[in-house]
Amino acid sequence: MERDRPKNSGKDAAKTPKRFERARGGQARAIADLMPEVGRTAFRRFGFVQSSVVTRWPEIVGARHARVCSPESIRFPPGEKCDGILQLVVAPAHAPMIQHVVPEIIERVNRFFGYKAVAKAKIRQGEVKAPPAARPQTAPPSVKPVPFELGESLRDVGDPELRAVLESLARSLAAKDETLKDERGK
Repeated sequence: MERDRPKNSGKDAAKTPKRFERARGGQARAIADLMPEVGRTAFRRFGFVQSSVVTRWPEIVGARHARVCSPESIRFPPGEKCDGILQLVVAPAHAPMIQHVVPEIIERVNRFFGYKAVAKAKIRQGEVKAPPAARPQTAPPSVKPVPFELGESLRDVGDPELRAVLESLARSLAAKDETLKDERGK
C-alpha cells in the first residue's frame, strides 16, 4: 500500500520503524489441539485447576451424589493450590443429606487430586443437571447364523451374555476365514 511505503528514501527512511509482520506458514493444527487451551482458560476462571473434576464428577463422588450435586468452583487462598474451598450446587431437597456427606466428598476430591486440595465445602442450593446415564454399548445383532460346527458347542453355554460374546467371536472368525479363502482363490 502507499501508506506503508516510506515517503523519503535516505536518512529518514532508516529512522521509520518497520511494520510488524506476523510469521506465516507452519503446519496446520488440529482443532483438538487448540480446544484444551480454550477449555483450560474457562475452567480456571471458575477456580478449577483441572477440568476433569467437572467431567469426572460422577466417578469422584459416585452416581448417587452426582445426580443431586455438582461442583461450581474451587477457590484457593491467594498464591496457593491447597486448602481450597469447594463450592457445590445442590438440589434443594437434598441439601441436608449432602451436608452430612460433605466430609466424604472432600476426602474423595482430595484423593482425586492426590493432595489436600480442598479443606472446606460450601453448599449453594440450585438446579443441578443430572449426568447422562451411561448405557452399556451393545453390538448390533448379526443376521448371519452361527456356523453349524460352532453352534453346537455354544448351545451348552448357560450364561446368555457369554453365549452372545462367543457367537460374535465365532461369526467374526468365520467371516475372516471366508475373506482368506476368497483372496487365495483369486
